[in-house]
Amino acid sequence: MTELSEADRDLLQRLEESLWRETSRFDRAYLDTVMAADFFEFGRSGNVYARDDVVSMPSGPINAVLPLADFQIRRLDQNLAQVTYNSTVTSSNGTVFRPRRSSIWSRTSDGWRMRFHQGTPIPDPD
Repeated sequence: MTELSEADRDLLQRLEESLWRETSRFDRAYLDTVMAADFFEFGRSGNVYARDDVVSMPSGPINAVLPLADFQIRRLDQNLAQVTYNSTVTSSNGTVFRPRRSSIWSRTSDGWRMRFHQGTPIPDPD
């Protein structure tokens, strides 16, 4: 199996980062184009979110650091890729969260679609 093309790698990074930008993250039409019909998420809270939960979230500020840190892409199959990175997000009350993130993207005839996402808290250093 060959590696993903540089164009696919750039596109996947742009798609992943677009979900950390308010203008695209809360745009229902945009989310309908990038999230697969069977999408689901394991949030950093441990909660499970269905696609409808995610695309209907109320808009609000997203204070994420971009570009995403430690961004990596691993090809799983001809049309399947896993994206991993560490995010840094500051909540409205000033709390900083730094979870590890993983997304599964599948290439369809309409482009790349996110099928799964997971956030896992990184323990604070002792």
